[in-house]
Amino acid sequence: MSTSVRVRAVRRCAGVVAAAIAATLVLATPASAHVEVGSEGARALAENVTLNFDAATESDAAGITKLEVFLPKGIAPADVTYGKGPAGWKLAPTDKGFTVSGPPVAVGTDVAVSVVVRQLPDAKSLVFKTLQTYDDGRVDRWIELEESSGGGHGHSAPVLKLQAAAPGAEPVAPPPSARPTPSASPTSATPSPSAPPATETADAKPTASDRATATAEEDGSSPALPIGIAVAVLALAGGGLWWFLKSRRTGTT
Repeated sequence: MSTSVRVRAVRRCAGVVAAAIAATLVLATPASAHVEVGSEGARALAENVTLNFDAATESDAAGITKLEVFLPKGIAPADVTYGKGPAGWKLAPTDKGFTVSGPPVAVGTDVAVSVVVRQLPDAKSLVFKTLQTYDDGRVDRWIELEESSGGGHGHSAPVLKLQAAAPGAEPVAPPPSARPTPSASPTSATPSPSAPPATETADAKPTASDRATATAEEDGSSPALPIGIAVAVLALAGGGLWWFLKSRRTGTT
């Protein structure tokens, strides 16, 4: 084989290799973007754990403005507090998780935020489905439970692997804000007894007639006895007067 033929063959092989590398890079670019969650030494039932979310940008025309995270079972929105993030960003709880949002970051800039979880559940791994929003309205959905096979807006959700719980670790009680609030006017409450009538109260003061009656009953007398005596006296007096007048008439005649 001549030298010129060998040179052409080497060049041809180099061109094929370069094309293959370029194609690989092009196909790998969309898949390299991601949202990840991490926590050094995270264990099941660990308390006050800091979770770090790293969101890579996929847009070359808009900046990221919000991350919306859907919490796994065992973590309530009230269990999460804000750690740190881009300037001006704030955390807000939602029905199923929380958002961290604020002014758009510079185009092409990735976002890193951290939150503190009151206690991790007793599990081997936790899935944090995440929506990543840009200031032009684009939303990347990191919600798939398996590795994505291609680019576009469907990507695998961030997963946090947990070590086994420490010996003696126990679930803590939920915070007050997460507990159900009792009704202000329970329907099953036992009605309070009504106050007894005034005439039946123990501290009612007796009247003068009541005292007189009570005194009479205590010493065995009764108001009717003096009245009967008075009637008898009047009857005897009347009979004596009648006998006296009759005697005078008889003596006179």
